[in-house]
Amino acid sequence: MNVSHPSVHPVEVAPLPPTDGRAIVPPRVRMKVIQGMPGTIGGLSLRFCQFAYAVVSLVVMSTTSDFPSVTAFCYLVAAVALQSLWSLSLAILDIHALLVGRTLQNYRVVSLFSIGDGVTSTLTFAAACASAGITVLIGNDLGLCAQNHCKQFETATAMAFLSWFTALPSFLLNFWSLSSR
Repeated sequence: MNVSHPSVHPVEVAPLPPTDGRAIVPPRVRMKVIQGMPGTIGGLSLRFCQFAYAVVSLVVMSTTSDFPSVTAFCYLVAAVALQSLWSLSLAILDIHALLVGRTLQNYRVVSLFSIGDGVTSTLTFAAACASAGITVLIGNDLGLCAQNHCKQFETATAMAFLSWFTALPSFLLNFWSLSSR
């Protein structure tokens, strides 16, 4: 029978307080800096890719004349517009942090980035899935690609998926950083 055995771990003894009335300040614990997190070159490259894919998806979808007639395509335009604004603003913050030489590893900042990345990536993924479903319906099931802009719809949907695919590591790294604290 496999039973877990208790193990004894040594406990550090806290130093005695100084006798001159000064308080002991515990050392600060810093988050690990991993490429892909805010304020790193990897994070900046992820934000740039998110922004580029979202803008390409937005431009391709909005240049078609009949995207407003389908709700899923309107949702895709709204979601990638939000993704592009979010990614651009965080890319600007990353550039500022890199130029100043600071890391964006504050607990509140990382939690804000994690929540924002989670919301925008979920919206982008849902919009891309909905648009992919409509694109398959129009192209394969109904066979109406001759009357519609199927190639543009497919391109915009693929770019939205790529934007989500590059937003996912940002979210996972920020969330992992928060949970491992």
